Order: sequence, then C-alpha cells, then structure tokens
Amino acid sequence: MTVSDRQTGAAAPETDALGTALAQFDEAAERLGLDEGMRRVLRVCKRELSVNFPVNMDSGEIRVYNGYRVQHNIARGPAKGGLRYSPQVSLDEVRALAMWMTWKTAVANIPFGGAKGGVMVDPRALSMAELEDLTRRYATEISIVIGQAEDIPAPDMGTNPQIMAWIMDTLSMHQGHTVAGVVTGKPIAVGGTLGRLEATGRGILFVIEELCSQRGLHLDEATVAVQGFGNVGSVAALLLQRAGAKVVAVSDHSSAIYDGTGLDIADILHRRSDAQPLASLGKYDTLTNEELLALPVDILVPAALEGQLTRENAGDVRAKYVVEGANGPTTPDADAIFHDRNVYVVPDILANAGGVIVSYFEWVQDLQFYFWEEDEVNERLRKVIGRAYREVAAAAEQGGLTMREAAMTLGVSRVVEATRMRGIYP
Repeated sequence: MTVSDRQTGAAAPETDALGTALAQFDEAAERLGLDEGMRRVLRVCKRELSVNFPVNMDSGEIRVYNGYRVQHNIARGPAKGGLRYSPQVSLDEVRALAMWMTWKTAVANIPFGGAKGGVMVDPRALSMAELEDLTRRYATEISIVIGQAEDIPAPDMGTNPQIMAWIMDTLSMHQGHTVAGVVTGKPIAVGGTLGRLEATGRGILFVIEELCSQRGLHLDEATVAVQGFGNVGSVAALLLQRAGAKVVAVSDHSSAIYDGTGLDIADILHRRSDAQPLASLGKYDTLTNEELLALPVDILVPAALEGQLTRENAGDVRAKYVVEGANGPTTPDADAIFHDRNVYVVPDILANAGGVIVSYFEWVQDLQFYFWEEDEVNERLRKVIGRAYREVAAAAEQGGLTMREAAMTLGVSRVVEATRMRGIYP
C-alpha cells in the first residue's frame, strides 16, 4: 500500500500499525465532524527524515544502517517520542507511533506534540563499542530535526538510558555546551529524573487503581496476566503485585510462565538475566503467548508489541478488562469484538502515558536545572494520569463511547483546537 492510498483512506492489513492508527483517527474525525481540510492536516506527518549511515564494526567491516525520525504534529508544543532499535522498524510503523504520541500527549494534557524514531538494527547483536558508534552517528544524522525546543527523543524498545546519554553528549558536543533537555530517559548522573525508568509501568498501576475505583473492582482480589516482560511489563507486574494483585502469568518473546496461585515477580526479576528466556527459570508452568492472552483473569495487560489482539484471538480473551501497556496492541476489528463482548479496554494513549508524562517532568527539570525528589515525581504522575483517566471516563459515559473512542475524541479535539487557534501559516 502506498502513502497516497493511506491518505485517501484505503483499507490496510489488520495488524498494520499505520492502518490501525489512521482508522482510529478517521473514527474520531467523523465523531467530531471535522472538515476535510483539518482531516488532511492531521492524517499525515508534518516532517519525515530517513537516513542511511555507515558504522565501523569491530571486525573492520563497514555496515550501513537505515533509520528514521518522524514528527507527526507540533501544534501543542515540541515534538516528543521514543527511539526504538529493532530489525522490524519501518517508516510506516514510525509514522503510526508518532501519530499515537500526538494523541497521547494531548490526552495527558502536557504541552508536546508527537514524534517517533528508530533504527533497523538488533542491538543485542552489537558490541558496546558498535552500539555507541551507531548511536552517535544516528544522533548526528537526525540532529537537524531534534533539539530541546524542537523535538525531544526518549527510550523505547531496544534503547535505554545509556543510549540517551550518548545522544545527549553527541548533541552537546555539536553545540559546545551541555544540552541536557535534548533527550529524556537519561541516567540520573547526566540530567535524568528519579522515577523515569519505572514511569510507564507505574502509570499503568495508577490507571488500574482508577479503573478499580470506577468499576468497583478490588485490586487485592484481582488476577492479572501481563504479556511482555520488558521495562514496561516487568515494572507493571511488580508494582501490581506489591499493590496486592495476584499476577498469575507473564511472558517474553518466546513463551509465558504461569502459576494460578500467583507468581513471585521480585524473585523472577532477581533470578532472570537480561537475555534469559522466562521459561528457562523452571519452577513455573509454561504457556504460549496465545494461551496467556486467553487466561480467565480479571485484568490483561498487553505490554509487548502492536497488533497482538486481533480478530483471530479477540474472541478467546476471557479477561474482563484490557489495559494496554504497549502501543497499538489491539486492532480495530478486535476492538469491535471486545465492545460486543463487554470487555472494557483502557487504550494505550491513556494507559501507557506514564512514560511521556515523567519525560515531561524530566524536560522541565533540565530546563530549570532544578530536580525533584522521587516521591514528588511519582505523586505528580499520579495526579496527571489520574486526572486524564477521569476525564476520559467522564467523556465515555456522557457520550456513550468506549474508552478508546473517548480518549481519541478528547486527544484529537485538543490538537484541533490548537491548530485552529494558531491558524495555517502564512
């Protein structure tokens, strides 16, 4: 499918991230009665940079890598969004993720637009020296579009605080002085904020606490399954367990582990190395990822990749509530099935907004050179994401909408308002 096909609304494969993002926007635009001009503006990304750059490998070989940085919209403030290192990175995926970031920052009501970036690489296949060289060269290539007042990257799948530190240092060397606010998710020693590493998972906990309060569910009696055991899924699982929930299953890319009496998440994190499959730990029953998604739990947290819940498996989901930790894990067809089956879905642009909210806090602290205590960061996160949940839930109830429909309508309407207030230059 070509870009022009997408812009005219042609159908896309069900698990295609950009097709899902555009379908969600089109529904919100129809609900808001947007004119065709506004739809054209918001359906496309403002700026797209594609780069091909060489890296010297330890062996002496020179390899060329492909990367992107895409800015979807900046009507409400500087562009904001993560960088992912993955062999599956594509321009369409990055476009979709940038669009979701626009709506996510608007739903959280923080003054950012949406962006995303990535490099087609398996970071696990590189030495530390190769990873640093690749990162610094990529940062140099995209330096023409990023900056602490223009576009602020952050960690995502396959990247981490060390990679953010290299990017910050590279851009600072270009400027001749430290530019701490050019990225977020940095180590504490170079301008990072306390609480950032756990922010997305902690935000999921706060959202689930709001959900329980709204729906009359007792968290200390709830069962939970978490798909994905990276930074987001592992932190969410640990914090949910500490809050009293019974986390019965978690999964990585290879398989899932299960214990109906509840997993010991702290013990799993202690015993598991970064590259070790969960199934190799022993002690627990093993399941496939598909079996995890179909467990009879109260709350399912898909925190892996986009396109995991589809028309093929949505009918098998037995959870009462789906709280999206990943970006775009549920396709439009699956959403429709969940609606028909009364499965309550808390969408990604609300549920996993904790990361970008605390990234905003980090950026503010960097600009002021004044840093907060961790309990202050966490309490501010609770306040912002809790308010966002209640606003979306109220809009859903008043309009007879699903939570995703309400979140998309709220997010898009805020971007539309900013666009109209600013006008079309010139």
